[in-house]
Amino acid sequence: MTPVLRLGTRASALATTQSTWVADRLRAAGHHVELVHVRTEGDASRASLSEIGGTGVFAAALRRALRDGEVDLAVHSLKDLPTAPEPGLSIAAVPEREDPRDVLVARDGLTLDALPEGSTIGTGSPRRAAQLTVARPDLRVVDIRGNVDTRIGYVRFGELDAVILARAGLARLGRLDDATDTLGLELMLPAPGQGALAVECRSGEGSESDARLHTGLREILEHPPTRRAVDAERAVLAALEAGCTAPVAALAREISPNSLDSAPPAEAAAPAASPATHRDEADPHAGPDLSLDVFVALGDHPLRHTQAGPDPVALGREVAEHLLSRLDPVPAGSHTTGA
Repeated sequence: MTPVLRLGTRASALATTQSTWVADRLRAAGHHVELVHVRTEGDASRASLSEIGGTGVFAAALRRALRDGEVDLAVHSLKDLPTAPEPGLSIAAVPEREDPRDVLVARDGLTLDALPEGSTIGTGSPRRAAQLTVARPDLRVVDIRGNVDTRIGYVRFGELDAVILARAGLARLGRLDDATDTLGLELMLPAPGQGALAVECRSGEGSESDARLHTGLREILEHPPTRRAVDAERAVLAALEAGCTAPVAALAREISPNSLDSAPPAEAAAPAASPATHRDEADPHAGPDLSLDVFVALGDHPLRHTQAGPDPVALGREVAEHLLSRLDPVPAGSHTTGA
């Protein structure tokens, strides 16, 4: 590894908190790390994500800094990364995931069930909006942008009755006390990769130092159960050709009874899975079976499907194929691609 690792990060409070978490683990392993703030298009614009390009608007500038040699590694929220491979770059490590559920921040300490009919609830996510429409069609969903403080401020200053945020972000910022309700997975599935980080660097195909960095990051930071889960979730997104702003939700979890990662988060029971496919026990890369739960609202009728299997990518593709076979025709240009 280089004497000083330049870690590229967005400058928001959440992004720097996430990047500092990664940096501290690298420092504990004996490496010198400095944070380099990189301004992205998603930070510069207040327009909705679908208007400014959707998938990748937070990642493009960080990836450009990596390719140009301005930074040595970058930390992303994995849910913001396009599913298509990025030439010359590689996700070297996926650290252990935070609780991926969503939370409500509402006036007067209200839960989602207790919000009165006609209440306004803010989110910038079509995924959340689509699932809210199923759970509480009597609420009025308002499109919002902004950092955590801005979004919570809409409630605090009376502009909205509630907002929905990722629990992982509040946890990393030490602000879980702001949440008034944790939304169960039976009601609100997360975005593919939500709660997980991606540590990206140059692929190292033409540089010995880049190759060493890639290996070192994986050894220090990689959490295999999280990698397998997010691989399955992102495989669904890729097969559906849906970007991070599309109304697609997915969560994969290990279902092996001997795995500490097999149990869902507290208060979050998963629907029953379809029978698991056969796993080749001789395959040294095979892990415990995964249960993959997916929600899509790309056609006229929202769909949800749960299936189990041992191969993350194959499982994700199979679930996507099943859902596509049940979807109504989608008008051209109605969702962004994952490229």
